[in-house]
Amino acid sequence: MTSLQNPPTNAALEVHGVTKRYTLAGGARVDALSSIDLSVASGQIVVIVGGSGSGKSTLLRVIAGLERADHGGITVAGKRVTGPSRDCAMVFQEHRLFPWLSVADNVAFGLAGLVEMAPATRQQAIDEHVALVGLAGFERAYPHQLSGGMAQRVAIARALAPRPRLLLLDEPFGALDALTKMRMQDELLRIWQAERTTLVLVTHDVEEAVYLGSRIVVLAGRPGRVRQTIDVGLERPRDRTSADFAALRRSVLAELLDDTSRSAPAPTSPRALRS
Repeated sequence: MTSLQNPPTNAALEVHGVTKRYTLAGGARVDALSSIDLSVASGQIVVIVGGSGSGKSTLLRVIAGLERADHGGITVAGKRVTGPSRDCAMVFQEHRLFPWLSVADNVAFGLAGLVEMAPATRQQAIDEHVALVGLAGFERAYPHQLSGGMAQRVAIARALAPRPRLLLLDEPFGALDALTKMRMQDELLRIWQAERTTLVLVTHDVEEAVYLGSRIVVLAGRPGRVRQTIDVGLERPRDRTSADFAALRRSVLAELLDDTSRSAPAPTSPRALRS
């Protein structure tokens, strides 16, 4: 395991000194993130891990422009983030598909607002992204007719359809059973290899982080800080049973357990301490 000393020069994402605070009922203030610095190179998969309350999902939401940082700044593809934009798309743990829309129409929703896109081009983009996630033939199916893994594939297709520079994934496979999760991890890698979109993924699953990540960022403490940035350095496809894989998994887990053992009790407001 090695720390990455120098930030990537072709960064798709730059996070500089980001601090985020929440105000609780009664006026108490809680820091969720403190002075976060992070650079993500174009085409990388960066996985963020950390204990509950370390600010992983908060960081993702700030990067996406869904919440504003109290201090610091973020750029995506060289543009400063001031709010949600088409440069950045997000996939959540729940697929959040519209139940009254078909697979194709849910994917089409990701293209809403692109008035400059001709109807034929729009339909081609829908068809291509449905096929990309392996759901050709299910275009007219509705979310209730899909398995959890299939529904999450639709959510990924919807996020990718407008060709974002950065795809953020917040525990995207956390609600799936173990076997489906492993299959979806391979599906995500297949999609990434086809699209080469830059991915930033949050997970509690250390094995998932080692299996997917080009780099792993360990958030620690309350407020969350970057404790370590790890260059994974394992060739793909990765063997979960190899000695190198197991050694890296143990090292990342040791970092997390060490942080947990040193963490003091914290307020339990779900708004303040979103994981």
